[in-house]
Amino acid sequence: MKRRTFLLGTASGFSVLALAACVAPAPVPTPSVSPTTLTPSLVPQPLMVSRTNWSTDAFSRGSFSYAAVGATPEHRTALGEAIDARVFFAGEATAGEEPGTVQGARASGVLAASQVQDVAAPDERIMVVGAGIAGITAARQLVDAGFSVVVVEARDRIGGRIDTVSGDWPFAIEHGPSFVHRSSDNFLDEELTALGVTLLPFVRTPEVRTRAGSVVEVSPLGAQAVAGALDWAADQQQDVSVERALVDSGEAGLSTTANAEGLADADWLEYEIATKLKVETGATPSQQSAWYTTDIASADDDQIVVGGYSTLLTSDAEGLELLLSSVVNRIAHDDRGVSLRLGTGESLSADRVIVTVPLGVLKAAAIEFSPPLPFAHRGAIAALGMGVVDKIWLRFDVPFWDTAARLWTIVGEDADFPVWINMMPLTGEPILMGLVAAENATRLSDLDDDAFLAAALTALEPFLAVPE
Repeated sequence: MKRRTFLLGTASGFSVLALAACVAPAPVPTPSVSPTTLTPSLVPQPLMVSRTNWSTDAFSRGSFSYAAVGATPEHRTALGEAIDARVFFAGEATAGEEPGTVQGARASGVLAASQVQDVAAPDERIMVVGAGIAGITAARQLVDAGFSVVVVEARDRIGGRIDTVSGDWPFAIEHGPSFVHRSSDNFLDEELTALGVTLLPFVRTPEVRTRAGSVVEVSPLGAQAVAGALDWAADQQQDVSVERALVDSGEAGLSTTANAEGLADADWLEYEIATKLKVETGATPSQQSAWYTTDIASADDDQIVVGGYSTLLTSDAEGLELLLSSVVNRIAHDDRGVSLRLGTGESLSADRVIVTVPLGVLKAAAIEFSPPLPFAHRGAIAALGMGVVDKIWLRFDVPFWDTAARLWTIVGEDADFPVWINMMPLTGEPILMGLVAAENATRLSDLDDDAFLAAALTALEPFLAVPE
């Protein structure tokens, strides 16, 4: 029997949760580029390229929230508290369970809508700021309950970081979440299937290669070191970073002596950090809380979405009153209602508002609140972290690799793109999806599309087929 939840999480580190934000726009790279003047690489040039750049996206300012050192679940609860029964909050950062995930965001939208229903009169007008999964979920519930609802969205589309791209690609690719994790424990796979969305089983056993291209077996030493450090941290009097826990517990003291394959025990700790800890949170071990770090336990019932994840929002948004391309830069309230000021200078009035913008937007103070947010809200915004995980999709004429493995990882160096998804065995198309996270993603965010691609192609060199 499946537990009745709606899941698409970051539990395996392959999804980039995204919600819509309403702030002043900033230039971002176009979704697809034509590679013409690229740095030479041993890897052939792809036919098509598509990248994300969530840290510079003014409507997200990051990928999803994480527990920074000193942050607690109580901070998420505080951020989700309503203000004077007029201003309500939703979004993955407010989720008490499964924050940083689509299911957490969706649950927060349900909760916020229920809170509004508890205090609002039937004829009241409700504004929802943000048309991501939390905002659309809340609006759908309120409209179905008979309220007048307007969803105000800064982008020219719904979905936020749930962003399906079609165009000339052989199948729809996802700039945001791509996976349904632990499908045996939730119903999201069945819901997507009922909407006509294709999902395919995804086995998470990686093929691991060294920089020289040698295939090696995964050593458990890295995972054991992280687990030992977190166990040590749980007994401490105060929270510390994962990095500090690794050092002070002694778990980081692995041998640096290389074996015949050129790998040392310490390389497997770096591997665990690069392919799991960073990708799970979008943050470095020095930033992550050792008390509340993301669960990185593996699952073997994952599915990958290849039929358009945004279909989920399209269905829920049907019939909603949407005000797109409308940036909200000020939210004021008093005992009579709320007022929203748009970037155009226009104002909108309502009885209550649900704010679903991402934590990154709140941390940047991109929306002015009047009166200012209570101290508990400001403290929560400051305490929680906003991680960065970016993707690059590459379509080739023919595969340059000779492996049928669906998941590729790299050990032995801090590769910018340490994790790759091979879509060839899944779809028959020579398409790869690479992930870059934490400080690597932040550094690469400043690169133009050609330089970003060059970094990705360099990371792929270990997977070049060896000529016979």
